[in-house]
Amino acid sequence: MLKRPTAEQRRMLGTFLATKRGRLQPSDLGLPSGPRRTPGLRREEVAVLAGVSISWYTWLEQGRDIQASGDTLRRVSDVLHLDQVEAAYLCALSSRELPTFRANEHPTDAVVALVRAMDPIPSYVRNSRLDILVWNDAITNLFVDYAKIPPHERNTLRLLFLHQPYRSLILDWEQMARGMVSTLRAARAKAVDKAPFDELVESLSSVSPEFREWWPDVDVRGFHEGCKRLRHPTLGRLDLTYICLAPEGQPDLTVTAYMPRPVSLDLER
Repeated sequence: MLKRPTAEQRRMLGTFLATKRGRLQPSDLGLPSGPRRTPGLRREEVAVLAGVSISWYTWLEQGRDIQASGDTLRRVSDVLHLDQVEAAYLCALSSRELPTFRANEHPTDAVVALVRAMDPIPSYVRNSRLDILVWNDAITNLFVDYAKIPPHERNTLRLLFLHQPYRSLILDWEQMARGMVSTLRAARAKAVDKAPFDELVESLSSVSPEFREWWPDVDVRGFHEGCKRLRHPTLGRLDLTYICLAPEGQPDLTVTAYMPRPVSLDLER
């Protein structure tokens, strides 16, 4: 059964749309780039390109209690150039899709065995709240010994913002930290039970000025694969590639593995 979005969801949806609209240039959509009072697209331009009335789109950004069809949201997403994660976030805020992420604190025995068998490839299992649930020896040598950290502190964001040895490892700390905040924001929007997310947000906001400043942003992203640069106290400079895979039937969990970045091959030589 389709649930109506809450007042908070409607407010967040409106802020998200307005921010994304403001970041687009008219030239991105083939529109004239004359003088404008404010940067970005006008509401009426988004409305026309998405095939909806100007008043309806204005109400959507204002957080009015209106409903949008899945097809309408797809058209708005296309106009605003939203990627897959952003479009899913938009749908979650509008309640057009039922939330799909549900907390799971119990990885299966097979998932646990997989992570342990991957040693010496550093790897761990996290849930959608970014809690670290299972790990192997290799990743403790790379980052920290999670067994020596209290269970409630085994969270990527807590470690990034509050644990100085972990924080000092990462060369591009701000970029990585902002990315993980946006990952949590996207996961919270899809979560059935938002209380664990809100508890984490409240806790971090109370002690980290950086997290408190960045959380109200609207950016959302997935955490699937990418690069991480470390300044390791014993191994020196490390450039790593990470990849995150979801076990079949447990989309709220990810198995994350770190590997040395491959050397680019010049095929013409």
